[in-house]
Amino acid sequence: MAIGPIQLLRQATPGQRRTLLAAALGWMLDSFDAMLYALVLTHVMRDLGMSKATSGLLYTLTLLASGIGGVAFGFLADRIGRKRALMLSILTYSICSFASGLSTSVLMLAVFRFVLGLGMGGEWNTGATLVAETWPDELRAKAIAMVQSSWAIGYALAALVAGIVLQYSNWRVVFFVGILPAVVTLWIQNRVPESAMWQEQHRLAADSQRVAQAQHRYDHNSFLRIFHPPYLKSTIALLLLNFFGMFGWWGLFTWFPAYLSLPIAQGGRGFDVKDTTILLVVFNLFGMFPGYASFGWVADHLGRRRSFMLYTFAAALLVPLYAMARSTTALLLLGTVVAFFGTGFFSGSGIIGSEIFPTSVRARALGFTYNGARTLSSLAPYVIGRVGQVKGLNWAFYLCAAAFLLASVMATQLPETKGKQLT
Repeated sequence: MAIGPIQLLRQATPGQRRTLLAAALGWMLDSFDAMLYALVLTHVMRDLGMSKATSGLLYTLTLLASGIGGVAFGFLADRIGRKRALMLSILTYSICSFASGLSTSVLMLAVFRFVLGLGMGGEWNTGATLVAETWPDELRAKAIAMVQSSWAIGYALAALVAGIVLQYSNWRVVFFVGILPAVVTLWIQNRVPESAMWQEQHRLAADSQRVAQAQHRYDHNSFLRIFHPPYLKSTIALLLLNFFGMFGWWGLFTWFPAYLSLPIAQGGRGFDVKDTTILLVVFNLFGMFPGYASFGWVADHLGRRRSFMLYTFAAALLVPLYAMARSTTALLLLGTVVAFFGTGFFSGSGIIGSEIFPTSVRARALGFTYNGARTLSSLAPYVIGRVGQVKGLNWAFYLCAAAFLLASVMATQLPETKGKQLT
């Protein structure tokens, strides 16, 4: 029987609802802090004297750090627990978002955005793993999709905050607001349960020094198993799918705000702060959010692999149309649909990744295939900015379309894991 989001929450236990809320809040606030930079980019470029290429390079550094942070926090989550690692990642990106507002040079801003990226990368796989190990098999895909959809809410909130603050103050104050997510860690500490699957393995490892040493060797060797059959093909396919999808996404959505707000003479669309804010909020609430959330339901109906192929192929077809759009109505409508398909597929990574890899290495495997892909795709903002500087951003967006098409091709190489129980 098909169920909606409300029925999904009603079927869950209080502990499951709290883990879902914790992961969703962490991911939403991750988005909030990460996207503030894109939303104030034109102001930072002017005040610090940055070119499009340099501005893209700073985002590249953030994504590079997110790949490192994803793998590092994955190991940490497998050692100290999913909840503690989640809290540490939120604190990291919150503090560094605040610090970004103190920057007086490009170098200072680059350092703060790099460290922010470490926490940004760590949040995703720790939160997704916590939900995957807490929720039952038949509800897992929908629950992870709900978590992923919170990114759109965070982006929309960031757009609203930036739009309001910039009316009365400057980009530094926008970054100062980014400290607020740190408060969420207090609630997580007191109210969110740890993964029972992780606790069981942790207890086994803590029984004696001998067992602990054996468990340590097992964890190390089992992680290497993802690079050998039967996991190798899936590891590479999921890594490359995420890489191409993220290249398309970061290349497109990092430059979305600047594309809308830059003067037409500079390759933009010339919207003011108010109109840009409205467009971005619409893209997120009516495009990204339902795109993320719908993937779990579509994946339970069509299967994980076909859903990946559908969303990424649709994005590949729609992005060129958006790049050619000129009227406000066309930009609004096409941008919303692009946001739906071009972001919705991300929900599948946590779903299929948690079903492919075993508990002993799940957080690390998700960290490698998702945040490792972030590292590989970290050049996207720089490449799109560089090409946009020479050819124009609308021409550069065609590269994003090509990346989405390659992601669709890689999806054909994934196994179908619908209905699989976690091990």
